[in-house]
Amino acid sequence: MKHSLFLRFFAIAAVVLGAASLSSAQETVATNTGKLAFTEAPTGDGQSTGTSPNTAAADDSWHFVVAPYLWIPWVYGTVGARGHDTHVHATPGEIFSHFRFGLMGLVEADHKRIVLPLDIVWARFGDDKALPLPDVIATTADVKVDMFILTPKVGYRLLDQEKLKIDALTGFRYWHLGQNLQFSPSRLGLNFSGSQNWVDPLVGGRILGVLTPKVSVSIGGDVGGWGTGSQLEYQVGALLGYKIKPKWTLEAGYRYLDVNYRSNAIFDAAISGIVLGVSINLK
Repeated sequence: MKHSLFLRFFAIAAVVLGAASLSSAQETVATNTGKLAFTEAPTGDGQSTGTSPNTAAADDSWHFVVAPYLWIPWVYGTVGARGHDTHVHATPGEIFSHFRFGLMGLVEADHKRIVLPLDIVWARFGDDKALPLPDVIATTADVKVDMFILTPKVGYRLLDQEKLKIDALTGFRYWHLGQNLQFSPSRLGLNFSGSQNWVDPLVGGRILGVLTPKVSVSIGGDVGGWGTGSQLEYQVGALLGYKIKPKWTLEAGYRYLDVNYRSNAIFDAAISGIVLGVSINLK
């Protein structure tokens, strides 16, 4: 049970990290209508011009969107290392009780029908009250977990109308999970550290709809892996945006991310929960 507690903490950390990438993609789409989108792609200045559906296509300038966000996930699945596996089920409260520092956000640059979203998620978790392994002479253990996910994509806007936009996307997702475990006191001075790194190619898409001048909705997702890094990973989600200013849009929605990584360690988990954020159209 003590060893499973450590593995469970490791799994919780990985979950939060994965969640971030989906949200970031969503924010770029918002730039067009002031909102986040799973495979973001701003449409322009974020305002309706009342012109023909091809107005955006005639825009020859670059557009930039920045979208910080927060994912509040539940996590469940299986994690393992050193020949030991354990089942994980964690609530948002359990996850954030170990949270130390993090950064989640999306940056996107768009030119005509070309969309270039970049999503970054970095999180650090820690616990100095974790129980040690049963065969180690120690009373406490200091556990630190670092997670970093980088998701660059390139896409093409297949449909670019005033109230409906459809993008096709491709790219990759880079995962880094780092762990450090120190026992105190330990007569043998046993400390452990390690990391897992992998890259998954991705394909996906997103749909952005404008419901009213202030309200928009986006639906999107991607799939990848196929044995190159993980066995398989995929995500789907939806966001509802409300424009509070011409260049500012508040976002709220739901996101589901599933990844199955099995190599020198096992991280087979599903992360799902509420996404909250804001998208800012810089140009």
